[in-house]
Amino acid sequence: MVVSASSDRELVDVVDEHDRVVRVVARAEMRAQRLRHRAVSIAVFSSEGRLLVHRRASTKDVWPSMWDIAAGGVVSSGEGYAEAAARELAEELGIEGTALDPLGGASFDDHSVSSIVQCYRCVHDGPFEFTDGEIAEVRWVDAAGLQHLMATEAFVPDNTSVLLPRLRMF
Repeated sequence: MVVSASSDRELVDVVDEHDRVVRVVARAEMRAQRLRHRAVSIAVFSSEGRLLVHRRASTKDVWPSMWDIAAGGVVSSGEGYAEAAARELAEELGIEGTALDPLGGASFDDHSVSSIVQCYRCVHDGPFEFTDGEIAEVRWVDAAGLQHLMATEAFVPDNTSVLLPRLRMF
Protein backbone atom coordinates (compact mmCIF):
# COMPACT_ATOMS: atom_id res chain seq x y z
CA MET A 1 0.00 0.00 0.00
CA VAL A 2 1.34 3.43 -0.97
CA VAL A 3 0.44 6.37 1.26
CA SER A 4 1.53 9.89 0.40
CA ALA A 5 2.94 12.32 2.94
CA SER A 6 -0.14 14.54 2.66
CA SER A 7 -2.48 11.63 3.41
CA ASP A 8 -0.34 10.78 6.46
CA ARG A 9 -1.46 14.12 7.97
CA GLU A 10 -5.09 14.03 6.82
CA LEU A 11 -7.47 13.30 9.69
CA VAL A 12 -10.53 11.11 9.23
CA ASP A 13 -13.42 10.18 11.49
CA VAL A 14 -13.65 6.53 12.47
CA VAL A 15 -17.34 5.66 12.75
CA ASP A 16 -19.41 2.83 14.18
CA GLU A 17 -22.02 0.87 12.23
CA HIS A 18 -24.55 3.66 12.91
CA ASP A 19 -22.24 6.34 11.41
CA ARG A 20 -21.40 7.84 14.81
CA VAL A 21 -17.86 9.15 15.26
CA VAL A 22 -15.92 7.04 17.75
CA ARG A 23 -12.47 8.60 17.24
CA VAL A 24 -10.30 10.61 14.87
CA VAL A 25 -7.15 9.15 13.30
CA ALA A 26 -4.68 9.92 10.54
CA ARG A 27 -5.73 8.57 7.16
CA ALA A 28 -2.64 6.33 7.09
CA GLU A 29 -3.73 4.69 10.36
CA MET A 30 -7.28 4.25 9.06
CA ARG A 31 -5.93 2.47 5.96
CA ALA A 32 -3.34 0.39 7.84
CA GLN A 33 -5.92 -0.86 10.37
CA ARG A 34 -8.87 -1.00 7.93
CA LEU A 35 -10.98 1.21 10.20
CA ARG A 36 -14.57 2.08 9.26
CA HIS A 37 -14.76 5.60 7.88
CA ARG A 38 -17.01 7.84 5.81
CA ALA A 39 -16.71 8.08 2.03
CA VAL A 40 -18.53 9.64 -0.91
CA SER A 41 -19.16 8.44 -4.46
CA ILE A 42 -20.34 10.74 -7.23
CA ALA A 43 -21.53 9.45 -10.60
CA VAL A 44 -20.97 12.05 -13.32
CA PHE A 45 -23.36 11.88 -16.27
CA SER A 46 -23.29 13.87 -19.49
CA SER A 47 -26.40 15.75 -20.56
CA GLU A 48 -26.81 12.92 -23.13
CA GLY A 49 -26.99 10.31 -20.35
CA ARG A 50 -23.52 8.78 -20.68
CA LEU A 51 -21.52 7.94 -17.55
CA LEU A 52 -17.97 9.18 -17.00
CA VAL A 53 -15.72 6.28 -15.94
CA HIS A 54 -12.03 6.45 -15.15
CA ARG A 55 -9.00 4.33 -14.46
CA ARG A 56 -7.39 5.14 -11.14
CA ALA A 57 -3.76 6.16 -10.95
CA SER A 58 -1.23 3.46 -10.10
CA THR A 59 -0.26 5.49 -6.99
CA LYS A 60 -3.67 5.22 -5.28
CA ASP A 61 -3.55 3.77 -1.76
CA VAL A 62 -6.31 1.24 -2.48
CA TRP A 63 -7.31 -0.39 -5.75
CA PRO A 64 -4.57 1.22 -7.87
CA SER A 65 -5.01 1.13 -11.67
CA MET A 66 -8.56 -0.24 -11.41
CA TRP A 67 -11.50 1.31 -13.24
CA ASP A 68 -14.14 3.29 -11.34
CA ILE A 69 -17.66 4.50 -12.08
CA ALA A 70 -17.44 7.50 -9.78
CA ALA A 71 -15.39 10.33 -8.47
CA GLY A 72 -15.12 10.43 -4.72
CA GLY A 73 -13.12 9.44 -1.73
CA VAL A 74 -12.66 9.65 2.01
CA VAL A 75 -14.59 12.26 4.01
CA SER A 76 -12.20 14.34 6.12
CA SER A 77 -12.72 14.66 9.87
CA GLY A 78 -15.49 17.12 10.66
CA GLU A 79 -16.55 17.36 7.00
CA GLY A 80 -20.11 16.61 5.90
CA TYR A 81 -20.91 14.16 3.12
CA ALA A 82 -22.20 16.78 0.66
CA GLU A 83 -19.23 19.02 1.41
CA ALA A 84 -16.85 16.12 0.79
CA ALA A 85 -18.62 15.25 -2.48
CA ALA A 86 -18.23 18.82 -3.74
CA ARG A 87 -14.57 18.86 -2.69
CA GLU A 88 -13.83 15.53 -4.38
CA LEU A 89 -15.46 16.67 -7.64
CA ALA A 90 -13.32 19.82 -7.61
CA GLU A 91 -10.12 17.95 -6.75
CA GLU A 92 -10.51 15.03 -9.13
CA LEU A 93 -12.37 16.54 -12.09
CA GLY A 94 -12.24 20.32 -11.69
CA ILE A 95 -16.05 20.47 -11.36
CA GLU A 96 -17.32 23.29 -9.15
CA GLY A 97 -20.81 24.60 -8.45
CA THR A 98 -22.67 21.65 -9.98
CA ALA A 99 -25.84 20.43 -8.28
CA LEU A 100 -25.52 17.07 -6.54
CA ASP A 101 -28.49 14.73 -6.37
CA PRO A 102 -28.29 12.43 -3.31
CA LEU A 103 -28.86 8.75 -4.06
CA GLY A 104 -28.60 7.30 -0.56
CA GLY A 105 -25.88 5.19 0.88
CA ALA A 106 -24.79 1.93 2.41
CA SER A 107 -21.97 0.23 4.23
CA PHE A 108 -19.18 -1.46 2.31
CA ASP A 109 -16.66 -3.95 3.67
CA ASP A 110 -13.99 -6.04 1.99
CA HIS A 111 -10.43 -7.09 2.83
CA SER A 112 -9.10 -3.56 2.04
CA VAL A 113 -11.82 -1.13 3.09
CA SER A 114 -14.56 -0.66 5.69
CA SER A 115 -16.72 2.38 4.98
CA ILE A 116 -20.10 4.03 5.08
CA VAL A 117 -20.64 5.51 1.64
CA GLN A 118 -23.05 8.25 0.60
CA CYS A 119 -23.78 8.34 -3.14
CA TYR A 120 -24.55 11.28 -5.40
CA ARG A 121 -25.23 11.96 -9.06
CA CYS A 122 -24.52 15.05 -11.11
CA VAL A 123 -24.69 16.16 -14.73
CA HIS A 124 -21.65 17.83 -16.25
CA ASP A 125 -20.37 17.80 -19.83
CA GLY A 126 -16.89 19.07 -19.06
CA PRO A 127 -14.38 20.29 -19.66
CA PHE A 128 -12.61 18.43 -16.89
CA GLU A 129 -9.31 19.17 -15.18
CA PHE A 130 -7.32 16.26 -13.77
CA THR A 131 -4.98 18.17 -11.49
CA ASP A 132 -4.58 15.91 -8.44
CA GLY A 133 -2.99 12.99 -10.27
CA GLU A 134 -5.58 10.45 -9.11
CA ILE A 135 -6.97 9.68 -12.58
CA ALA A 136 -4.99 7.97 -15.33
CA GLU A 137 -7.66 7.72 -18.06
CA VAL A 138 -11.33 8.62 -18.61
CA ARG A 139 -14.12 7.51 -20.94
CA TRP A 140 -17.76 8.29 -21.51
CA VAL A 141 -19.86 5.11 -21.68
CA ASP A 142 -23.46 4.20 -22.28
CA ALA A 143 -25.01 1.17 -20.58
CA ALA A 144 -23.68 -1.29 -23.18
CA GLY A 145 -20.22 0.28 -23.06
CA LEU A 146 -20.15 0.01 -19.28
CA GLN A 147 -21.19 -3.64 -19.39
CA HIS A 148 -18.45 -4.40 -21.93
CA LEU A 149 -15.79 -2.55 -19.92
CA MET A 150 -16.85 -4.25 -16.69
CA ALA A 151 -16.60 -7.63 -18.42
CA THR A 152 -13.05 -6.96 -19.59
CA GLU A 153 -11.47 -4.76 -16.89
CA ALA A 154 -11.21 -4.76 -13.09
CA PHE A 155 -13.45 -2.22 -11.33
CA VAL A 156 -13.25 -0.96 -7.76
CA PRO A 157 -15.64 -3.04 -5.67
CA ASP A 158 -17.16 -0.36 -3.43
CA ASN A 159 -18.79 1.68 -6.17
CA THR A 160 -19.96 -1.33 -8.15
CA SER A 161 -21.54 -2.66 -4.95
CA VAL A 162 -22.97 0.53 -3.41
CA LEU A 163 -23.40 3.08 -6.22
CA LEU A 164 -24.12 1.07 -9.37
CA PRO A 165 -27.46 -0.35 -8.12
CA ARG A 166 -28.61 3.25 -7.47
CA LEU A 167 -27.99 4.37 -11.06
CA ARG A 168 -31.37 3.73 -12.63
CA MET A 169 -30.04 4.29 -16.14
CA PHE A 170 -27.75 1.27 -15.83
